[in-house]
Amino acid sequence: MSLQWMAKNLKNRMILSAGILSCLLLFFMRIPLSRVIGDEGVGLFAPAFELYLLTTLVTSYGMSRAMAGIIRYRVKRERYRNAGKVFRTAFFTNLFLSVVMALFLLLFSSWVADVLVLEHLSRMTVLAAAPCIVLSAMVGALRGYFNGYGLGVLTAHSQYIEKIAMLAGALIVGRMFHGYGQKVAALLQVETHTYAFGALGAMLGVMASQIVTLLHLLVLYFLYAGSLKGRIGQDNSRRAESRFEIQRMLLGNMVPLAVIAVLSNLFMLVDQRLFNYCMNVTERGTVRTAQWGCYYGKFAALIGIGAAFSSLFVHGMIGKIGSAYEREEYRGMRERLGRAVRNASIVSFPTAIYLAVLAQPFSSCCYGRPTAQITVLSGWLQKGAAIIVLFTFSFLFGQLLYKMRMIKELFLTALASFVIHLLFAYLMVQRMRMGVDGLFVALIFMFGIYMALSYMFLNRRVKYRPDWFPGIVFPCAAAAVSGVVVYLLNLVLAEAVGAVITILIALVVGLFFYIFFLMILRVLGEAELQEMPIGFLFILLGRNIGVL
Repeated sequence: MSLQWMAKNLKNRMILSAGILSCLLLFFMRIPLSRVIGDEGVGLFAPAFELYLLTTLVTSYGMSRAMAGIIRYRVKRERYRNAGKVFRTAFFTNLFLSVVMALFLLLFSSWVADVLVLEHLSRMTVLAAAPCIVLSAMVGALRGYFNGYGLGVLTAHSQYIEKIAMLAGALIVGRMFHGYGQKVAALLQVETHTYAFGALGAMLGVMASQIVTLLHLLVLYFLYAGSLKGRIGQDNSRRAESRFEIQRMLLGNMVPLAVIAVLSNLFMLVDQRLFNYCMNVTERGTVRTAQWGCYYGKFAALIGIGAAFSSLFVHGMIGKIGSAYEREEYRGMRERLGRAVRNASIVSFPTAIYLAVLAQPFSSCCYGRPTAQITVLSGWLQKGAAIIVLFTFSFLFGQLLYKMRMIKELFLTALASFVIHLLFAYLMVQRMRMGVDGLFVALIFMFGIYMALSYMFLNRRVKYRPDWFPGIVFPCAAAAVSGVVVYLLNLVLAEAVGAVITILIALVVGLFFYIFFLMILRVLGEAELQEMPIGFLFILLGRNIGVL
């Protein structure tokens, strides 16, 4: 019975956290992709993929959320005809928006490559991103339809199918085109064509994943549409809503969400432009694509995995906090918020510290034997690991603003943090020529401002005061002390047993000391330890030494 409960609980968590787990898969995809098409290939793939992601935030995320809410409202009131009209209107509106965006990329692909990101050879990849945008819009509309009718499980499954297909497609097609590019490069005596074709193949793999996901959702739509249309006979709609009314509602709900999402994710495209300009004016343009590919495909991937992993442990509590707020159970809401902040601290601090301490083994394990480039990457990870902590708290507070319908405050937070990032990136990268180091500073300021502003707005509404010592200070101190243990083990084991064994031993020992210190500091009690896979061992240890 216990195993069945654990399996059911795990399944529910995977469904509820499908968005974050999908994000994890996206970051993970960059690790093998950089080995398949090279850093130069990833550097050419990055602008097209970022443009694709930004447009999907409008058509797949913004419109999907908007239409799901509007459909759900009508379904609960048994207004099935109007709900069906909302879906049809949203589908064609989304399709129109995506076609406009795709045509823009098709007609201005040269401008995007040469002016927007200063990467001429990325033009083919930008062209390949255009059909992806249209396919993704149709996927988003179908997901909004299923979410509106309470079939979110189907949406979660489609997200996993999409990301797994994207991972496989980008690697397989990327390798095929990379091999073809080698032949073209040998014929033309221009090595860069190898990486340009590899990036093109990876983007075509992304397109293939959208086709697979769309076909999957269409099959589900035709399977479920009959039963859902059968409810029309029970329709209680007082009047038929016009398409103009529905479009106005859709755009009114979609635009704020889409703008906030774009502002929160636009920094990577801006950073590539500023970085390429910096490399060109410092006469390092010949290595800029490879360096950006290393930054985007290696540094950002590992930091992103750490940030998504940490956010996973607070995501499940956000909905409960929002529900308590809607029921006006403010005391219970503040208690849950305190636990969420403590969970964010308990997970994000050791994740950031261990990644920084084990930067060299992680880099070697993911990207091959130690080289000068791996050493540079390790230095980047050590400097940028703090982003994991800042992002986790930004995610927690930002999502709570959204759940509490504080859209204006969330927009101001996203806008201010992006403007601050743009200012620091411009000054430090384009003016002071600091390169990647300037980007670190700009990112830290961006997420720091985002965290501070979202917390300030949240605190003004709910009057929450964090329990600083057990909630933040003690987990940070315990993570720092256990990080010293991990650092010493890395010094002793790295040369003797290799990267993989070093990581396994260091993490197991480090986590043991970390949990032990949390017990001593009274951050974790028996209730929390019982939820851990081997928590009973720590409970026995704590009782024997008088801590529990």
